[in-house]
Amino acid sequence: MAVFWAILVSFLAVVLVRLAQTLRATTKLVADVTEQAVPLLADASATVRSAQTQLDKVDAIASDVQEVTSNASALSTTVASTFGGPLVKVAAFGYGVRQALGRRTAPEPEPEPARSRSSRRTVIVGRTVPSARGRKRERRNTRGQKD
Repeated sequence: MAVFWAILVSFLAVVLVRLAQTLRATTKLVADVTEQAVPLLADASATVRSAQTQLDKVDAIASDVQEVTSNASALSTTVASTFGGPLVKVAAFGYGVRQALGRRTAPEPEPEPARSRSSRRTVIVGRTVPSARGRKRERRNTRGQKD
């Protein structure tokens, strides 16, 4: 039985020695990771601070752009209300003058033959009906003629 206990103690001693080696290696690995992780965390923290500073600058720029946009909108509204009405009136007057001068200098158009006018059709709600203007002129032409 003493041999059994000697073998068991030897086996446990080997296991404990190996476990001690594993614990030493693990302790060294954790120390190395800690040495490398601390500078990486410091760099990450500095990067986050820098990003926050840049975001603050972008926020300030965006608020300035928003203010400029609202000012430009107010300016365009003011210009449109100040000059828009008079310019429309001047343009309408100019158009009226051109139309009046154009009618004065343009020769009178020759009347179309009655045949082509009667062939015109007006579409009303999906139906085709003869033009009322053409029918009236045809009636006038036939009343004045005597057989």
